Amino acid sequence: MGNDIYNVPTVAELAAKGETAEVLFWVGCAGSYDEKYKRVTKMMVKLLNKAGVKFAVLGPEEACTGDPARRAGNEFLFQMQAAANIQILNGYSIKKIVTACPHCFNVLKNEYPELGGNYEVIHHSVLLRQLIDEGRLKLENAGQFKDRKITYHDSCYLGRANGIYDEPRELLKTLEADLSEMKRSRTRGLCCGAGGAQMFKEPENGSKDINTERSEEALKTGAKTIASACPFCKTMLLDGVKHFNKEDEVDVKDLAELIGEAEGL
Repeated sequence: MGNDIYNVPTVAELAAKGETAEVLFWVGCAGSYDEKYKRVTKMMVKLLNKAGVKFAVLGPEEACTGDPARRAGNEFLFQMQAAANIQILNGYSIKKIVTACPHCFNVLKNEYPELGGNYEVIHHSVLLRQLIDEGRLKLENAGQFKDRKITYHDSCYLGRANGIYDEPRELLKTLEADLSEMKRSRTRGLCCGAGGAQMFKEPENGSKDINTERSEEALKTGAKTIASACPFCKTMLLDGVKHFNKEDEVDVKDLAELIGEAEGL
C-alpha cells in the first residue's frame, strides 16, 4: 500500500520466497467488505506492524468460514465452505490464526477440528493484551482516555461461547478509562440481536428490537464510548445509538480502534 505501516503480505507471497508467517490474520467478510469494519482491519494491520508481528493474510484465497450458513441451517453449504478453507489452510501448513470476528474465531477454533482443521486460534482482544504485556505496544497516548467513561458489550461468541470476558476489560483498563458495566454483562450479557444469522434478515415482529434494548442499557451507564469486539455487535449498537439520536454524543468503537488511538496510530 505504499506505506510500511500498511504492509500486508499474503501467505502465497511469503511461500513463494520460502518464508512463513508467525500468525495468519483472518480478516473475515465484515473486515473485508463492511465500510465501518474495514477501519478495524486497517487498525489491526497498523498495530501488528507496529508490534513487529510477522503476519500474513490469505487475500483472495480467503473465503467465508461458513458460520452464517450453519447458523441459518444450511449445513451442506457450511461443510463445502469449511472443507475448501481447510484445504487451503492445511496446504500452507497454517498453525496460528488471529481474527477480530468472534464468529470466525468460534467456528475456526471449535468447529473446524471435526473436519480436519486444527489450528491455534486467538481473538484480537487476547493478542493485543499479550502484545501490551510484552511491551511491544506502548500506548504512549493512552492519557487521552484517562477517566473517560467506557462501557463494554460482551459478544455472545466471545463470552458465553468461549469464556473470554477478562481480556477485553483488561485492555480497557490499560487505557486508564472508567469502565462502567451494563446491568447485564459477562455471563448475563444480552445479545446485540445479530447472532444466529439474524444479522442478515429483518427482525420478527415484537414490541422492541434487541439492539434497541441493548443500546438503551449501554446509554444508561452514561458512557461516552461503547466498546465492542465484534463486527456484528458494532453494527447493531451503532444502529441502536442512532435510534436514540445519540450518535453525536456517544461513540461505538472496536477495541482495536481504541488501542490504536492510544498507540498514536
